[in-house]
Amino acid sequence: MSNAKSSLFKGSIFELDGVPPLQQSIPLAIQHVVAMIVGCVTPAILVANAANLAVADRIILIQAALVIAGISTFIQLFPLFGVVGAKLPVIMGVSFAYVPSLVAIAGDYSVGTIFGAQIVGGVVALLVGLFVKKLRRFFPPLITGTVVFTIGLSLYPTAVNYMAGGAANTDVTKLATPALLYGSWQNWMIAALTLAVVTILNHYAKGMLKLASILVGMAFGYIVAACMGMVNFSAIGSAGAFQLPQIMHFGIEFDISACTAIGILFAINSVQAIGDYTATTIGGLNREPTDGELQRGIVAYGATNILGAFVGGLPTATYSQNVGIVSTTKVVNRSVLGISAGIILAAGLIPKFSGLLTTIPQCVLGGATISVFASITMTGIKLVTSEKMNYRNTSIVGLAAALGMGVSQASASLAQFPQWATTIFGKSPVVVATIIAIVLNMILPKEEEAKSKP
Repeated sequence: MSNAKSSLFKGSIFELDGVPPLQQSIPLAIQHVVAMIVGCVTPAILVANAANLAVADRIILIQAALVIAGISTFIQLFPLFGVVGAKLPVIMGVSFAYVPSLVAIAGDYSVGTIFGAQIVGGVVALLVGLFVKKLRRFFPPLITGTVVFTIGLSLYPTAVNYMAGGAANTDVTKLATPALLYGSWQNWMIAALTLAVVTILNHYAKGMLKLASILVGMAFGYIVAACMGMVNFSAIGSAGAFQLPQIMHFGIEFDISACTAIGILFAINSVQAIGDYTATTIGGLNREPTDGELQRGIVAYGATNILGAFVGGLPTATYSQNVGIVSTTKVVNRSVLGISAGIILAAGLIPKFSGLLTTIPQCVLGGATISVFASITMTGIKLVTSEKMNYRNTSIVGLAAALGMGVSQASASLAQFPQWATTIFGKSPVVVATIIAIVLNMILPKEEEAKSKP
């Protein structure tokens, strides 16, 4: 028996293959889950609020986010047919990069329109994966950094509105307690406390407590809100104990403008994933990713997002915070991350867990996520400044961000254009910023070229 047991657990946590002992694997796997789970479900909550979904539908959307995250991670770790999946230690989850566009589409159209656009985006990602070597030159760090920077900036109003209690909560007669009213001192107090806990843990804590700073901050804010009567637990009682994903529960609808906006984002994020794969292999395996790994990883990204559209899972991407864990700990074993994927998948099959997440007050959510959005912005700045900040490059970044943010903040300026133009260019700054950045990068002369001119 002991020989059979020893043969089963063969492998080191610092090796890509093999099965390390469970007493080593499980704590490391939980660490990955803690680092990603809040980020994975928050976009689903934001979209559900924008679409004004019923409680039961909110639970289904959150469930699907976790289920598709677990399935996508499994496929990246253990490729299908050896060709769909990077076979690298990465964690997948619903991406904040899509949130501005998803919220706009959910508000103007429907959740089903999101999933129709997601199918188109998945096809775009498949094509990017097949031709990734040729397309990489259009997305240097200057461009991807500008896009990420713009995404972060565009999410700030969402976080601030949530800190104030949610812009939709202006009718006190429809609220369980006046404390939930938009702009109330109670909302701001709890948001500030939540943010304070997250910030303190990020700067003073170590190990698991630091990695779980957002989760701990939200738990603290949640408890304070519950003590003040600001949490409604009815959603937990009405939720079931176990439920499989509901295929096409929200339907699938196609709108050209929504498909165009999401398709562009998928192209960008497909190339952006190269950065996460590279950081993973350099940080954990001391090498660059191979062309085959990049191609298989991006193809899997496209395929799993198409699958996600049918099961109700919002767009997923590689999670940078988990890449950071791999680079810091050097734990690259796929079985360890496979346990993480199993935990995420199991959480998605338990409606009561998803129901608990729907009870989080919006002020708590805002207090916790504004730090995440700030981190996204700073990641973009780091990417941008990895290249020389000469006049040419600052012009590209400045104009792209200015026009992207300017048009989205003043979308009424497109009132004389067709509705599809407003949806594509006026609802999210990312599309405009991306197009401007790519075009300027192609047409503006390099610094050396400019000097050589008489």
